[in-house]
Amino acid sequence: MASGDSPLVARRRVRRAVREAREAKGLTQSQVAEAMEWSLSKVMRIESGEVTISPNDLRPLLSFLGVTSGVDDLIQDARTARRRRMWFEEPGVREHLTPALGQLIQYETEAVAVRHFYGAIIPGRLQTPAYAELVLRTYAHTLPAEDLKVRLEARLRRRAEFLARKDPPEIFLLLDESVLHRELGGRQVIGEQLLSLVKLTKEKRLRVRVVPFSGDAPPPMLGSYEILDLSRDDDDAIMYLESHTLDQIVEDKATIARFRDIFDEYWAAALDETTSVRFTEERARALLSSVDKVDKTAG
Repeated sequence: MASGDSPLVARRRVRRAVREAREAKGLTQSQVAEAMEWSLSKVMRIESGEVTISPNDLRPLLSFLGVTSGVDDLIQDARTARRRRMWFEEPGVREHLTPALGQLIQYETEAVAVRHFYGAIIPGRLQTPAYAELVLRTYAHTLPAEDLKVRLEARLRRRAEFLARKDPPEIFLLLDESVLHRELGGRQVIGEQLLSLVKLTKEKRLRVRVVPFSGDAPPPMLGSYEILDLSRDDDDAIMYLESHTLDQIVEDKATIARFRDIFDEYWAAALDETTSVRFTEERARALLSSVDKVDKTAG
């Protein structure tokens, strides 16, 4: 276990170990509850991650399930899972974030690789402050002002923490060409946003590919999602699904594998990385140049 693990990630390791050990022995949750003299709801909530399990409860449970390898690490994970709240779980922040977004922020701190599949906007953690503010402003008619304020602060903090990481994850960003042409907030805002992406690619923090309008590209990208690998094991991953009114964390292996295949298909069909970066930079320069011309004319 890494010393910097978040409580959520540590809890996930424990509940996965418990569930997989139970399934390997062919036991139902009811049978485990009966053997441990616990309520069925307690077992269900431990496996779903709704509650943490104490080290004192985990040791006999692992013994009953026949787990002998990595027990000390799992016990330490159980301790970590009960650790104090992180900044996004504090009162004044937590109630303004969706449960799925709160989980995503924790998983981001542990991810070794992230695949962003976005067909409409730049994903949140990669947004510049000006772009982020304008994206969130589109929710002004559905979300209270305080929600928007806290979410903007959280989005900017996520970006800052990503840029500050000494061991940043591999980030693969797949964008539809329409994102480069959608002048959200005006040409200055989107131009600076695109240059920010280019800068991240040159710093080796980001790999980007653009799915063009023409050529042999697949049909237009539908929906947005992120796949976060929490280790080098493809099975150790979560997915964040997002739409205008709904977001959720998905952990089902088969579902994630299917969405990973979709990502790979589009990634292979997109412009190569060198061409994508050049295209993005040229688009950014053209947008900013047109702003400069307007300013000079106005002056």
